[in-house]
Amino acid sequence: MFKNKTILLTGATDGIGYQTAIELAKMNPVLILHGKNETKGENIKNQLISDSGNEKIHYFNADLSSFTQINAFIDKIKEQFSHIDVLINNAGIYEAHKIILDNGFEKTFMVNYLSAFHLTLGLLDLLRKSSSAKIINVSSMVHAGTIDFANINGNKSYSGDSAYSLSKLCNILFTYELAANLKNEKITVNALHPGVINTKLLRAGWGAMGASATEGAQRILFLVKDVDETVSGKYFEHDRETKSADISYNNKIRKELWDISLSWTNNVF
Repeated sequence: MFKNKTILLTGATDGIGYQTAIELAKMNPVLILHGKNETKGENIKNQLISDSGNEKIHYFNADLSSFTQINAFIDKIKEQFSHIDVLINNAGIYEAHKIILDNGFEKTFMVNYLSAFHLTLGLLDLLRKSSSAKIINVSSMVHAGTIDFANINGNKSYSGDSAYSLSKLCNILFTYELAANLKNEKITVNALHPGVINTKLLRAGWGAMGASATEGAQRILFLVKDVDETVSGKYFEHDRETKSADISYNNKIRKELWDISLSWTNNVF
């Protein structure tokens, strides 16, 4: 069923993303992999082609902390592909200490949320060319229950846990707002918690624990394969639609984040 589908997966060279890439390659789609280590990414691409027999696998390099590199990534995708059927915003990081990037944004917020916002809007034209497209945003059960717009960059206080949780709340707020804005189009937008998975990210923030990356990949694949194309604007845990934090249903908060994100990324919707 995925033979003629085009799927783009960010953060495909480590952890859950890598395992998801392995499983997707077997389904024989046109598979676009993203990472930030070119040598590693090309090696993974070649290995997946060899293991799966699927020669329609491509790799693109981009540092998601850089708008310049994200824009170049978007341009290359638009040059080489006519449409996208599934966009999986999986890439994520955990930073124990505050890092303010050259663009002025705190790194966790930029990589985990703002880059996904910018990439998704930049690729909407290709998603609209699909007969039925899916956008899947990887969030977390530890998403925050509050948001202080004056502390997005950790101006008042910073902790790795709080920055990560905030970014994952923003993923959900973005999911709901984009789904509402696309309600009359053939594009669905959903978010998920992939499980407590023993990845490099989890070890950086919380230590070695959790299930295998295979389990996390299955949570993503559930949204790719099994969620009906009429379902949009939902949050999933353990393959079930679940209620996210109360604040994520606050239309005013969602709209405020949407509007300032458009401004920060120089996007128009």
